[in-house]
Amino acid sequence: MHMADALISPAVGGTMLAASAGIAAYSIKKVQKDMDDKKIPFMGVMGAFVFAAQMINFQIPGTGASGHIGGGLLLAVLLGPYAGFLTMFSILLIQALFFADGGLLALGCNIFNLGFYTCFLAYPLIYKRIVGEKVNQKRVFAASIIASAVGLQLGAFSVVVETLLSGKTELPFGTFVLLMQPIHLAIGVVEGIITAAVISFVWKARPEIMEKSAYGEPIGNISMKKILAVFVVAVVLVGGVLSWFASANPDGLEWSMEKTAGTAELEAKGRIYEVMSGLQDKIAFLPDYSFKTDGEDNQDGQTSEVVEAWPAVSPGTSVSGIVGGGLTLLLAMSVGVVIRMSKRKKKKATV
Repeated sequence: MHMADALISPAVGGTMLAASAGIAAYSIKKVQKDMDDKKIPFMGVMGAFVFAAQMINFQIPGTGASGHIGGGLLLAVLLGPYAGFLTMFSILLIQALFFADGGLLALGCNIFNLGFYTCFLAYPLIYKRIVGEKVNQKRVFAASIIASAVGLQLGAFSVVVETLLSGKTELPFGTFVLLMQPIHLAIGVVEGIITAAVISFVWKARPEIMEKSAYGEPIGNISMKKILAVFVVAVVLVGGVLSWFASANPDGLEWSMEKTAGTAELEAKGRIYEVMSGLQDKIAFLPDYSFKTDGEDNQDGQTSEVVEAWPAVSPGTSVSGIVGGGLTLLLAMSVGVVIRMSKRKKKKATV
């Protein structure tokens, strides 16, 4: 559900970027309460894991569409809503800058759609209330599916509203929303199952982690070595190998656009779009999670498209998964380190 720049107007893009930046600033302030030396690497590793997991598109049977997890709910459950949102911010920034996944102008929209609803609405208002104080596997499973579905429904509806406010007449509201909501409901259910499986693993291994995040407390002296090691291995396997098996079908947003407008790519004209596109082209060294290629011309002088076999065994994909996971880990940890240092300075100033 990563929006391209062509889907929004500069006014909407700027407004949503300001909104997402404001939420990030608020999260930085609030997360200082529970930020400690163990949460920093946990943010990095979970960010890397969600980055890698988002590379795997799963098919939605009978539709010709695919989907991937958003990961916002998973991050909120394990890290808390504030650290979860900041980690999602890091993931989407890395994806837009270095992999051209989602537009730079649309970055604020993507952060809001994938991070705000899951971390600040679906998690506290749905997931926490269903799980309650008596945590068990059935409650975790039900809460994960319902909260994931609701979070993704809100995000999908937000995409439709953002295109409407941007004046994208190619995507009429009625038709677009009737396609976006059902397909993302199906994607949300699958994401909920995956989220429940990951949360259940952590809960069984270290239930204290979820308790600490739920109450906004530092991780403290809980041993994190096993959890971190498992997720690091998962990043390498998922990003480096399992990403080959991602569905080649269009994702829910692309599928809905194709059904509505007859194309998954809208044209965007204007200086701002040109500048943003040019900047992204220069920065993204692994666009579309693959090595840059100039393309081969056929006899008519046109660029020919190469239809890849499935599974798409590609060194570029593997490198993208591992490098992207590493960059996300470093950025999310850097955010945590800066917050931790700021917290220590404030403590010293009050002494």
